[in-house]
Amino acid sequence: MTERNMEATSWMSSLNGLPSTGSRGVPNEAEALSGFYRTYPEIRPTVSGKSVEGIEDRDREIRPTPSDQFFQVRANWQGMVQALSAEFIGRFSLGWSHYVSLLTIDSPDERRFYEIEAAQNQWSVRELERQIANSLYERLALSRDKAEIHRLSREGQVIEKAGDLIKDPIILEFLGLKERPAYSQSDLESAIIDKLETFLLELGKGFLFEARQKRFTFDSDHFFVDLVFYNRLLRCYVLIDLKRDKLVHQDLGQMQMYVNYFDRYVKTGDELPTIGIVLCHRKQDALVELTLPRDANIFATKYQLYLSSKEELRVELERIEAELGAEGEW
Repeated sequence: MTERNMEATSWMSSLNGLPSTGSRGVPNEAEALSGFYRTYPEIRPTVSGKSVEGIEDRDREIRPTPSDQFFQVRANWQGMVQALSAEFIGRFSLGWSHYVSLLTIDSPDERRFYEIEAAQNQWSVRELERQIANSLYERLALSRDKAEIHRLSREGQVIEKAGDLIKDPIILEFLGLKERPAYSQSDLESAIIDKLETFLLELGKGFLFEARQKRFTFDSDHFFVDLVFYNRLLRCYVLIDLKRDKLVHQDLGQMQMYVNYFDRYVKTGDELPTIGIVLCHRKQDALVELTLPRDANIFATKYQLYLSSKEELRVELERIEAELGAEGEW
């Protein structure tokens, strides 16, 4: 079966599940398809008025009726779905179940961002729903200026410089660690390695894992980098140091030394400068800004062991947008 036929089968199997019905005997899939039609108006030139009427008038068509009339309506519905599916395939990059999840997002900019990211990264429906629940769009937007926020909705996450990789916070709820003082930095590192595939998805695009506790020796002293990754899009090493508790300036100094070593002795001449990320439980942005030069390739990012509060992130994003608007930048 070709990929195109598999996609068509996916659409049809989702849309034709008529035994699943709503509160008035209306197929839940019909309600979703009607919502899809309203949310994506670009399909309208390809859909006949008669077919559209079939969607919008479904509530009037499907009533408690004798069985022969019901099955006639069911046959008409399936025929309409087949016609519409032929138009959809090739115009839309995701399966029907992905769009059902996307229809739960009110913001057009946010919805476009997730549609682009799901298609580019080949997210499953489960991964798409996880990223929506974890507020990926808001977390990326909070670390960007107004032009970059607009770009998110047009192009998704574009990786062109070190700062494009950063999310704050990074959500590690999939590790299954509890918020308690007992677990150690080693526990955190081991949990990440055990769930490495999911951790790579959380980090973002282009990450490849290279080493855990990477040792290097300088002036007879041994040093260990917790996690070493390579980003194929930026063509550079990404070093991650884990900190169980509050970030202190010595942590940033240590990461600076790691980055300097990789830049001088590990990376090749055609690779970009190494990026360092200190992943900590608590941090003060003022301390980071005071310790690091403005052009440093080192970042401090918080991690959370629980899902983000989408409402809190949205309020913070609206506050930043309001400030930009007051300055005449929005």
